[in-house]
Amino acid sequence: MSQTAELILDSKCQLGEGPIWHPGRQQLFFFDINEQTLFAIHANGEIADQWLFNETVAAAAIADDETLVLFSEFGLKGFQIATGGLAPLTSIEADNPRTRSNDSRLHPSGAFWLGTMDNTEAEEAIGALYHYRKGVVTQLKSGVRVPNATCFSPDGRTAYWTDTPTKQILKVETDPQTGMPVGEWSVFADVSDGRGFPDGAVVDSEGFLWSAKWGGGCVVRHAPDGSIDRVIEVPVSQVTCPAFGGPELKTLFITTAAKNLSAEQLAAEKVAGGLFAIDVEVAGQAEPIIAL
Repeated sequence: MSQTAELILDSKCQLGEGPIWHPGRQQLFFFDINEQTLFAIHANGEIADQWLFNETVAAAAIADDETLVLFSEFGLKGFQIATGGLAPLTSIEADNPRTRSNDSRLHPSGAFWLGTMDNTEAEEAIGALYHYRKGVVTQLKSGVRVPNATCFSPDGRTAYWTDTPTKQILKVETDPQTGMPVGEWSVFADVSDGRGFPDGAVVDSEGFLWSAKWGGGCVVRHAPDGSIDRVIEVPVSQVTCPAFGGPELKTLFITTAAKNLSAEQLAAEKVAGGLFAIDVEVAGQAEPIIAL
């Protein structure tokens, strides 16, 4: 099955990323990492608010209806939505100017899986993967180039993740109460013969994984056995991350990027960096609350 997502906001992000749906506010939050900007939009694509930071911020977790926890290049920070105020919570690689935050997502237990990467075009393997829960930070992986596809099964017993250049989405068994890995990593899907590179991902309520394809112009839905169930076409090449939202969690929102596109590519992809959406028949999972 193939369908096509439609543009709902011409946000012109250099690097759109990190979309999450806030059920209490009925709003989608997402970032332009390169422009250090956070957007909040309504389900129809109308901008509710936006904030500009003086640091790179790539991901968010919900604390309550008034507060997010943002993952910046310096670590985790509490963010007051009404005032825009930031308050440091936990430092993560704050003393390393070469790295920044990247793809991250909450486990159903409230644990925050956090990825860091090289903040230069070299994208050397100096990043890492961390687990945060109730003030404790644990490193899960080192030697990472571009961490992505962090997402979890509805029962909290499986985690998915990729180091994008490998073109392999991995999985590992996790403790549903803590979100910590309890097994060995294995390959969930080898997409080396597919379109583009695996970027951000999310798991729906049926346990199927939706994977954005950087350079591939699509989002692919993988069955729990790793096979391809369907493809959602996106009319730009650099597709970065999907997220379910809307009143019934049946709208798939999709962020994209314009960075590194040539003048010819930008002329052909005039809405690169925009936010896209498509209604689907399956619901996503409600976003958990971070365990602080």
